[in-house]
Amino acid sequence: MTASRRSLFGTDGIRGVANVDPMTPELALALGRAVTFVAGRGKSHAPRVLIGKDTRLSGYMLETAIAAGVTSMGGRVLLCGPVPTPAVAHLTVSMRADAGVVISASHNPYDDNGIKVFGEDGFKLPDAVEEEIEGLIRDPSLLGERRTGPAIGRAVKLEDSRGRYVAFVKSTFPRDLTLDGLRVVVDAAHGAAYVVAPLVFTELGARVHALGVRPNGTNINRDTGALHPEHARAEVVRRGAEIGIALDGDADRVIVIDEKGQIVDGDAVMAMCASRMKRDGELRRATVVATVMSNLGLERALDAQGIALVRTPVGDRYVVEAMRKGGFNLGGEQSGHLIFLDHASTGDGLIAALQVLALVIRTGKPLSELAREAMERVPQVLESVTLPARRPLEEMAALQALVTESRATLGRDGRVLVRWSGTEPKLRVMVEGPDEERIATLAQDLVAAARQDIG
Repeated sequence: MTASRRSLFGTDGIRGVANVDPMTPELALALGRAVTFVAGRGKSHAPRVLIGKDTRLSGYMLETAIAAGVTSMGGRVLLCGPVPTPAVAHLTVSMRADAGVVISASHNPYDDNGIKVFGEDGFKLPDAVEEEIEGLIRDPSLLGERRTGPAIGRAVKLEDSRGRYVAFVKSTFPRDLTLDGLRVVVDAAHGAAYVVAPLVFTELGARVHALGVRPNGTNINRDTGALHPEHARAEVVRRGAEIGIALDGDADRVIVIDEKGQIVDGDAVMAMCASRMKRDGELRRATVVATVMSNLGLERALDAQGIALVRTPVGDRYVVEAMRKGGFNLGGEQSGHLIFLDHASTGDGLIAALQVLALVIRTGKPLSELAREAMERVPQVLESVTLPARRPLEEMAALQALVTESRATLGRDGRVLVRWSGTEPKLRVMVEGPDEERIATLAQDLVAAARQDIG
């Protein structure tokens, strides 16, 4: 089975406008049934499915539908309410559930929503299992008869799901360190971490100023959080904070801000942490896993320290797959999905932020200095364009010709990457090179060529 045969699942679950096909309660109910069938196969007990969500208004609708699907198959539902995506991964394992379901569209606007599924091991489902689930949704007769009478399942609220997760995240911070006295700005994007994020840093001793902690169902990610770190940047400077932590809507990624208000993205965090972990003998196989979007400067910085970089397609699930396959323990994306596999099975913005804070405390250096020493960034230009149709890239002749020409021109000094987004109907163009003005022009020319091909 291959990912190309899937039609519902993208690089990060199923996603779309809430209450519009495919992101409907009907689909959610069918998904709940299919997940329960797969999760319960070979088990002697009623399958247990844990459900968490972010703060979107449509989460109520989809949560209820998924729970109905699970219980119609005799499954037991554990409702967590609004919690980060990594909390669902952790709680699925700690509660010994057979599957975990997250209702979230991550960084997308509030009117979108999505569903992603974790297996009992806390990892996102492999492509082949997602394909099987799609097959069961298309042909529900494969599920057998629905349960009746006492065989129908039930749903219960998991009390203190947030407290359990906060305790887990705090346990990943070195016990010999404390955040006592540190000034920390936390922006939860009015999303899933609006309660847990301030608690984690406060309980470790920090003086916390919280932003984005007043969700109303429609303001998630709106002018706040990892997509709009300018608000956290301003607060860091205004309050003289040592660090700013900007999360996205489901808190599986983080953008870090130094004490000067400068952005420290996922590449810089990986460079900093890889250096420390290698020095301490903790970086397995002296290797970091990142996607094709990570800056060329990260590759060069790691190479200078004898650290290999393995690149994957875009999507933290592919990073995790490569890490597990190769036996590596550090990986992530420039966008802030950071995976410390010794601690968590998926990207976790809070755990990543604590790793950075531990480095700041142990070195006694400000974050700006650590980030500057970690890597020298190669100028990079990103362009995203929504086109009227989605054609295979190899069929876009004008675009392919210009990509080939641009790569030949840049040679070893730069890179060109063109791809369709896995979560949005957009073409994404990335160009790197030493001359920022030149690469900006190249990126615009590539977008123009794509428009010409689509016409």
